[in-house]
Amino acid sequence: MTTKELTARPRGRPRGSEPGGSVQALDRALSLLELLADADGLTLTELAHKAEMAPSTAHRLLTTLEGRGFADQDREQGTWRIGVGAFRVGSAFLRNRKVVTMGRAVMRGLMEATGETVNLGIADGAEVVFISQFESHAPMRAFFRPGRRGPIHASGLGKAILAARGDEEVRALFRDRKLARFTDNTITRLRAFLAELAKIRQRGWSLDDEEHTLGMRCIAAAVYDEYGEPLAGVSVSGPSVRLPDSRLAALGPAVAEAAAEITESIGGRRPG
Repeated sequence: MTTKELTARPRGRPRGSEPGGSVQALDRALSLLELLADADGLTLTELAHKAEMAPSTAHRLLTTLEGRGFADQDREQGTWRIGVGAFRVGSAFLRNRKVVTMGRAVMRGLMEATGETVNLGIADGAEVVFISQFESHAPMRAFFRPGRRGPIHASGLGKAILAARGDEEVRALFRDRKLARFTDNTITRLRAFLAELAKIRQRGWSLDDEEHTLGMRCIAAAVYDEYGEPLAGVSVSGPSVRLPDSRLAALGPAVAEAAAEITESIGGRRPG
């Protein structure tokens, strides 16, 4: 978002918002963040005036933002500035933009080499979000519109990313969640799912074997950031009749190699 767009956006309470509502509080907190992002330091009075809210309300919201690292108070100067938490969130967005841009050439090459649809996705909680795609030219093909979400445990992309995270993090993710069943092939028991992730780590790529949609298969591998942590996943998806077991021995390593190329292109590194 540009500074011009931020400047053009009206400040304060939006029309039709309900006083005291949680949505209004969120909108006001975001307004304060935008103001802090545009300035090198503002006093409480200046922030309250610009945001069209009472100083007491502004102070309460700023204190909450400060507790999460999104705002920082210079007590000597009596001013507020944007916090490092906002930088972390912005950096995450830039990393995703970077992996999409740098991964395009590799994804195109993988699509042309396999003849199947190639996807790039990231994890968001217990879901995987598709952020980029090169669609196959075949008449019957997989299609996942960018922005579409899917269950992380029944997705090749999701399984590849979870395998790269480790069992403890996976257990924590599913401590209060069930592994929902979508087909007879869906893995719904955590112990069996962890065993599947161990196989993925050993061979370097994952397989969604009609676990979310009957008749569709997906082979995927994780993309890593500069800290050796899983940032995204790249996959080849298509009808099961075109992705039989006999092709897996060639497709799996090809997808893993593509993931390694994207990892290298963004300055990432594989762990270990």
